[in-house]
Amino acid sequence: MRVLIVFAHPCRESYGAALLATARESLLRAGHKVEVIDLYAENFDPVLSAEDWAEYVSNTDRLIARVAPHVAALRRAEGLVFVYPTWMYGPPAILKGWMERVWLPGVAFEVASATKMRATGRLQNIRHFAVITTSGSPWWWLRLIRDPGRSMLARGYRVLFHPRCRVTWLQLHDMNHRKPRDLKAFLAKVGTRMSRFGGPAIQRKSDERRTSEA
Repeated sequence: MRVLIVFAHPCRESYGAALLATARESLLRAGHKVEVIDLYAENFDPVLSAEDWAEYVSNTDRLIARVAPHVAALRRAEGLVFVYPTWMYGPPAILKGWMERVWLPGVAFEVASATKMRATGRLQNIRHFAVITTSGSPWWWLRLIRDPGRSMLARGYRVLFHPRCRVTWLQLHDMNHRKPRDLKAFLAKVGTRMSRFGGPAIQRKSDERRTSEA
């Protein structure tokens, strides 16, 4: 399976970077083809300018052309993984801006119209979606405020994917009070879950081969 990892953390020596490395290595060992977009390393511009907004629907092709490599990576992925720290109850601005600039009409969705009451998803290629994140807030507080970051991604954007897309949510809460053994345990959990992400890729390839030969 082709898996796209989108990473959003400014520090290369961070715990987030360790989570990225663990996820990537586990996916590769499972037989998946992995592509990584490191938004801070690329110095990605997350700003949707006034000019872009003016042509958001009327000239979407121009906007797509400006982020063509990112659009292509998103379109060829079958699995999508976000790795980021939760800041201000949501993903870092650079990741949210990446979605605003890359998940465009005709790429991620079709806009609503007089005959369609709501936007419809175009990312039918995404059958598996995972979020790996950390947060300073404890789990009970996020539950009390209805966890806006998780609601946005796992529910709001989930509708853009394949109808049977499976969502995996891995979050280490209360990050600022964790002991080294907790950090190590969460890394191990991420490694285990990513090794199972989308099921065994090698077995699926052999199943597809048998189907094509039948």
